[in-house]
Amino acid sequence: MADQEREYEDYDLRNAQEIGEKNQYGTADYTEETSAELAAPVSYDRGRDIENEKEDETDTAGRGIGISALVLSIISLFVLPVLFGATGIVLGFIARARGARTLGNWAIGIGVVSIIVGMFILPFF
Repeated sequence: MADQEREYEDYDLRNAQEIGEKNQYGTADYTEETSAELAAPVSYDRGRDIENEKEDETDTAGRGIGISALVLSIISLFVLPVLFGATGIVLGFIARARGARTLGNWAIGIGVVSIIVGMFILPFF
């Protein structure tokens, strides 16, 4: 198919016959099509990167405090429920304030259960 002769006339776009288009600058004697491509402007916002890094550091700090609060609350179920339970609750609130909401909530809940069990249920056994 590529080696067959074409039945239509080839046009040389650089040296085409006059097509009759006229404008204020004269007759246009070309049949080229031109266009321009534009890219959307890209802004590099350095402030957001710094904020994201600070949030990551805060999450890590809150997570460490949350894990320690949860460990203390679990230990309070077995040893010194009032002391370790209260410490777990306080650290749980600090962890919630620093972004580790789930760990903080669990530490607070387990600490409260430990204190209630230690003060009101265990004395009867």
